[in-house]
Amino acid sequence: MTDQRIHNFNAGPAALPLTVLEEIQSSFLNFAQSGMSITEISHRSSYFDNVINGAVARAKRLLKLDERFHVLFLQGGASLQFAMIPMNFLSEDDTADYVNTGTWSTKAIKEAQILKKNHRVVASSEDKDFSYIPTNISFSKDAKYVHLTSNNTIKGTQYNKFPDTNGVPIVCDMSSDIFSRPLDMEKFGMIYAGAQKNLGPSGTCMVILRQDMLDTANENLPSMLKYSTFASKNSMYNTPPCFGIYTIDLVLKWIEEEMGGLEKMEEYNIQKADLLYDFIDSGSFYRTTAEKFSRSLMNVTFRLPSEELEKQFVAEATKKGFGGLKGHRSVGGCRASIYNAATMESIHALIQFMESFEKENK
Repeated sequence: MTDQRIHNFNAGPAALPLTVLEEIQSSFLNFAQSGMSITEISHRSSYFDNVINGAVARAKRLLKLDERFHVLFLQGGASLQFAMIPMNFLSEDDTADYVNTGTWSTKAIKEAQILKKNHRVVASSEDKDFSYIPTNISFSKDAKYVHLTSNNTIKGTQYNKFPDTNGVPIVCDMSSDIFSRPLDMEKFGMIYAGAQKNLGPSGTCMVILRQDMLDTANENLPSMLKYSTFASKNSMYNTPPCFGIYTIDLVLKWIEEEMGGLEKMEEYNIQKADLLYDFIDSGSFYRTTAEKFSRSLMNVTFRLPSEELEKQFVAEATKKGFGGLKGHRSVGGCRASIYNAATMESIHALIQFMESFEKENK
């Protein structure tokens, strides 16, 4: 076991800012001078009220959310949201548009199918193995919502601009790029994200829901499957994932105070991604799998000349202190996940390793 921190390129759970981890470490046994760990305090205490209200307030400031938006913390990950969304928002007379850009979109569509909810797949990039984001989509004027997945962790694609949906609210899975850039929230009726990629540890899902969407939600559902349950109780209908919410609050504090907000965060993410993509594009040994106009700022997916070399690359990288570079098991290849917390230092170190590996194996 190494006694030093590695360059962490894991896709999720993923790297967290070092200053956040250090703050957790320093206060873990005695949170806010309570004499208790954050993992021991009551979620009904004033200590936790400060945590969850702080996280909500920071999220609202960063995304410039007005009083119409609820910031909720649910369990079950983004995967539960795939089912909760059609359950809450699609009555027998309603339909929704879905855009299929890969694995996570496919899973969301499958849940709508299982529930026998009316939906249309209005665009898909399956024809080119999900290597691009569809454009020039004809959305339905009568759709209740348009479901998108903003970033595809497996294929390395991302919306660089969200489409015009003719006023139909977008419901968006942002698990892997939430708080990585500013958003025009007027387009979105709801966004949601599993925390384990860009926000905190696994076990928490952030949901940001606009009131007019909530007003139309189905109330004839079990309590734990209704958004109104969580909106009316400040996410504390039952015991919430306290440690996860605490960590999210610290990560949002880091974005707001150390990084300077979402505009600065986006600039940093673009710089990191451009550096890595420019290196890959400069030669022929490595090649990206996503089409250039659809490349992700969060997940850089790439291949080497052979699968044997890819296995060797990952093995040698691991020995030299680079973690998480193996591609998703469903597609193979290699992947560097460079979420918010990935540092420029790690990008430079990775490029240096890639250069030396290429020289030795060309």
